[in-house]
Amino acid sequence: MLPTAYGLPTAIALLIGGAVACFAGYRFFRVVLGIYGFILGAMLASSLMGASSHVAMVAAAVAGGLIGSIVLVMAYFVAIALTGAGLGALLGHAIWNAVAAGDPPVAVVVVVALAGAIGAMVLQRYVIVVSTAFGGAWTLIVGAVNVLATRGITKASSPTEVWILYPNVPGERWAPIAWIALGVIGVAVQLAVTSKKK
Repeated sequence: MLPTAYGLPTAIALLIGGAVACFAGYRFFRVVLGIYGFILGAMLASSLMGASSHVAMVAAAVAGGLIGSIVLVMAYFVAIALTGAGLGALLGHAIWNAVAAGDPPVAVVVVVALAGAIGAMVLQRYVIVVSTAFGGAWTLIVGAVNVLATRGITKASSPTEVWILYPNVPGERWAPIAWIALGVIGVAVQLAVTSKKK
């Protein structure tokens, strides 16, 4: 959360960062990790501050963002393995729910998460391309929605009113379709142009 005055600049930063991640995420992977580390760190740190203290909120966002950025950039390979583990767990849950009722056993989740982590390390380039394209596409959509003021940027009706970054776009039926379309375009652009080795 940030003071309302910082809502529009933050939304523009999300829009630009999302575009970079979506269409050039492989080429600038460490930069993308830094961007997402900053966003995550700033969101977490600023949410711990009181809404009445704007200076503390901004200072916490900057400090948390810098720490988050450093952690994700330093954890380059860990980030790839965690992405693969997360995708493995997601696929494991989806397959389990399609064939059985209830949650899968912990052992199944651990096995598919490990398989996903190992697969991600083996197929690093493709995991980076797909995850940055789809992650960037969603960030771009969240930034665009906030820039266009359709949701999220509030009017400053009181001194304690704050702008809160929501990582979802509720009520926007077009958002999942736009996300998939942008993600697929981002994957195609990265595989065709930006992730090619010279």
